[in-house]
Amino acid sequence: GSMNIGRIATAVGPEWVVEEEGMLRRLPGGPFAAAMAPGAVIGPAAGARVLAPCAPSKIVCVGRNYVEHAAEHGADVPERPLLFLKAPSALIGPGEAVVLPEDSQQVEHEAELALVIGRRGRHIAEESAWEHVLGVTCANDVTARDLQRADGQWTRGKGFDTFCPLGPWIVTDLGEAEAADLEISCRVNGELRQHARSSQMVFRPAFLVASISRIMTLEPGDLILTGTPSGVSRLHPGDVVEVEIAGVGRL
Repeated sequence: GSMNIGRIATAVGPEWVVEEEGMLRRLPGGPFAAAMAPGAVIGPAAGARVLAPCAPSKIVCVGRNYVEHAAEHGADVPERPLLFLKAPSALIGPGEAVVLPEDSQQVEHEAELALVIGRRGRHIAEESAWEHVLGVTCANDVTARDLQRADGQWTRGKGFDTFCPLGPWIVTDLGEAEAADLEISCRVNGELRQHARSSQMVFRPAFLVASISRIMTLEPGDLILTGTPSGVSRLHPGDVVEVEIAGVGRL
């Protein structure tokens, strides 16, 4: 059955948990062990500090994977997935603050569906790609747009600490077809800014897993951010950003 898997802060460090109807259970060995067996109940999820739900070796992102988002930047839709990396040090969990850097005057939100790799793979066939995915979660590919444009390379504009909010939970057992047709939205201070379906992607999730694996080995816990729909907008101090994916959760 489907599980909501995540990580919480404890006195002894991050701990893997499963969320069930508002309660948390321990997940000894974490979600990448051969067999996942939820353990003792810890307590209500409401009382826990929920962290980013994985600790990836790399965060692989896809640029311009929605036609209308490419159009709003006056950019062409790529012939093959346009890939870039975000630093794992950019990760933060739900409710944590995105820090707007002094170097940028134009930090923007990008609501995205994130895939969490569950099984190591290289040169994965598209037909079997979904077997390598543990589950999906919500992500915000926060971007300093002015720095991204100034540099040509995107490392600086995408890489600041706090620029990758993720969570709250990794939702397992979503089928490939379900993941390829999810409703994604972003609200800033309650106002809808982005709204689309993952079916509008240029390159579908399973294809992305396969094509990325032709370049680099995908390790358990690695993240693939699948691109953002149109409607990105500037963030200001004090704004509250919510990324919501229907059936997956709200970040």
